[in-house]
Amino acid sequence: MTKSPNPIDVHVGRRVRMRRLMLHLSQTTLADALGLTFQQVQKYEKGTNRISASRLQEIASFLQVPVPFFFEEISTLGKKPTEMRDERSLTDISKFTATADGLSLIKAFGKINDRKLRRCIVDLVEGLAGD
Repeated sequence: MTKSPNPIDVHVGRRVRMRRLMLHLSQTTLADALGLTFQQVQKYEKGTNRISASRLQEIASFLQVPVPFFFEEISTLGKKPTEMRDERSLTDISKFTATADGLSLIKAFGKINDRKLRRCIVDLVEGLAGD
């Protein structure tokens, strides 16, 4: 029986991946900076392997963010169901922005100045996605 990753480790890994992609860095580049293999970085990003506090500090320094960046949007303890629903949608956004396609889409969409064209694109994507 295999043990599933801790949800916090998965979240932190996603945030590492998101930030790495925002800086247009490869896993190999991050791995080299940390003295690791790219496979180890893959495991960190998937949450398969936990990131120690000292390693997280190294990663934060290299990716030019404070350590708390990796824990943003994480807590649902003590929240009302409506707040948890909002948090789930933030988690979905976080998952989306942790992908290369998600970041590319966000950057490209942000460059479109025509409001009507932007609305048409949103309508198109919503139509393609369905319910």
